[in-house]
Amino acid sequence: MIHPTAIVASGARIAASATIGPYCVIGGGADSGCDEIEIGDACVFDAHVCVQGPIEIGARNRFFPFSTVGVVPQDLKFKNEVSETIVGDENTIREFVTIHRGTTGGGLVTRIGSHCLLMAYTHIAHDCQVGDHTIMGNGATLAGHVVIGDHCNIGAFSGVHQFCRVGRHAIVGGYSVITRDVMPYSNTVTERTARAFGVNKIGLERRGYSADAINALHRAFRLLTAGGLNTTQAMEEIRTEAVTPEVEELLAFIASSERGVVK
Repeated sequence: MIHPTAIVASGARIAASATIGPYCVIGGGADSGCDEIEIGDACVFDAHVCVQGPIEIGARNRFFPFSTVGVVPQDLKFKNEVSETIVGDENTIREFVTIHRGTTGGGLVTRIGSHCLLMAYTHIAHDCQVGDHTIMGNGATLAGHVVIGDHCNIGAFSGVHQFCRVGRHAIVGGYSVITRDVMPYSNTVTERTARAFGVNKIGLERRGYSADAINALHRAFRLLTAGGLNTTQAMEEIRTEAVTPEVEELLAFIASSERGVVK
């Protein structure tokens, strides 16, 4: 299932059920670790896809034309150290997506989870850690060292500053510029600066969260964003009520933030 026009490094380990389409380059380029490429079952590389190693790609991923995965990062500090890219299972990588491998400064690995949809022109820079079930809209960009939790939605043409985190089940509206951490479960949109407008209610309902859990988060977000309190005061007030596991996760996320959170 390798098209005769494709170029595949002899050392690449490719599952027999994978499909390598026309003009794909698997392991090409002077900077690629050709002997450290592993492609899992039933992966499909449509056409003109470029993959460089070291890289580990799981099963049933589909790569659309002109996507590039595992290439050298755009970090001027990168000195061609051995680093890698890890991609999970059942992801959809659309046209012109770019995923760069890790660097010494970020643990030497860029990681994409499973069941993600990366729409056209998405960019994931070096050392990013993207969780499962993440959707990134067209042109969304992650700078280096960004951490995205599970079940996040990053809107089209949004940019996330390096070292920022986006908590689980958060949605970032299109065209947002994120320079601080985005709280889990939040619905965050940029006007001139990013603001949190409350809980991501629709997303949580779709994923089976109870009304009680959502209402507890709603009360917590009202105190954080509209209670006239600073963050410390709001957290103290939230803790005077019964704290659900979701609210506890929210509070722990805020407490561990090094850049501050979007409010």
